Amino acid sequence: MGSLMDILIIGSGGREHALAIGLSDSKSVKNMHVAPGNVGTSIIAQNHDIDISNSEEILSLASGLGIDLVIVGPEAPLVEGLADCLNSSEIPCFGPISKWANLEGSKKYAKEVMEKLDIPTANYVELFEVSENHAILDKYKPPWVIKRDVLAGGKGVTVTSSKEMATSSINNAIEIDGSVLVEEFMEGEEASILVIMDESDYVCLPPSQDHKRLKDNDEGPNTGGMGAYAPAPVVTSSILRRVEEEIVQPMHSYLKNQEFPYRGCLYVGIMIDTDGAPRVVEFNVRFGDPETQVTIPLISSDIGELFFSAATGNLSKVDVNFHSYSSATVVLASNNYPSRPIIGDIISGNNVSIEEGEIRAFVHYAGTAINADGDYVSSGGRVLSATGIAPTLKEAVEASYQIINNIQLKDSQHRSDIAFRAFER
Repeated sequence: MGSLMDILIIGSGGREHALAIGLSDSKSVKNMHVAPGNVGTSIIAQNHDIDISNSEEILSLASGLGIDLVIVGPEAPLVEGLADCLNSSEIPCFGPISKWANLEGSKKYAKEVMEKLDIPTANYVELFEVSENHAILDKYKPPWVIKRDVLAGGKGVTVTSSKEMATSSINNAIEIDGSVLVEEFMEGEEASILVIMDESDYVCLPPSQDHKRLKDNDEGPNTGGMGAYAPAPVVTSSILRRVEEEIVQPMHSYLKNQEFPYRGCLYVGIMIDTDGAPRVVEFNVRFGDPETQVTIPLISSDIGELFFSAATGNLSKVDVNFHSYSSATVVLASNNYPSRPIIGDIISGNNVSIEEGEIRAFVHYAGTAINADGDYVSSGGRVLSATGIAPTLKEAVEASYQIINNIQLKDSQHRSDIAFRAFER
């Protein structure tokens, strides 16, 4: 990589704002563009209001701007073949081709790959017929895990101990999709490992843990994520070694030897049982949200160079280093999230940050807009998050809450116990 780069980030959420903030500190980056972006990215980059479901429209924008690297945030454009489209025009893309994007797009495909490589995961059965008496519900003990075999934006999984609800979820999925997967429930504690990889090498980023349930103590409905922290102490050095040996290395060995190798971030969601054995809950083919908000700030090496190297098959040529800090993020959600979020309410107190010695905290924007009067307003379910970075996790969490407790949004929701599992250890 010789000259400074012009970079295009695809997406509009907190994850993309986090990527943009990280890249804004990169000495290898000249100009940043985001499509479509959000109010946060507009401060540090140029937003472009285009249809990101249209690969040709993204290609046209990237070509017209002379983009050196496209970084794809959400999964849907990758499943639809955005990386394939960009690669055919010789524009480096941080994100896998559509074949590998199916590791997230199809739960069955991911299971088949794991079976082939003997990667530990939950047993499952695929069902095709609607019935009021599915035998699998007698074979597996409750709670049952029902997964639609489609890209469902994080909302395609039902976990329930109610046989009636399980039966209804199975039948609804079959009627809509033609099939459904039913998995055995895995006991344990979840964690996330974000792995940057190409054919030459892979790098595991600091392990994180997110909070999927809406309310404290992991109660309430599932969400896209109400907060996260990193590094997650549940992933000890010995567990991380097992994750690498039993999951990451077999996947990398398989993917690097394909005609079109995997280039991008492979999100490995794991369940750790009481014996410290990790099993795969799911693969995602991009950075997680809100895991990105707590992981990117911990990378001390040049992020632009890191992403470009992976997108061009040269990851082995860069050294990747990390800060010895902890980070935490607390999500502020709209009233009535996650069902039908109330939008358009005014946000105040959000223009605040902390810079106190080694402690800093700031806002990552997501479902936030600016109205005609210049006010910040809610425009989605997860509105923003407050992120803290500090020498200790306790300090990072405290800084995050110092920010979030200053922000006003009518009937908004946020958890008060982010990182509680870490403090219980």
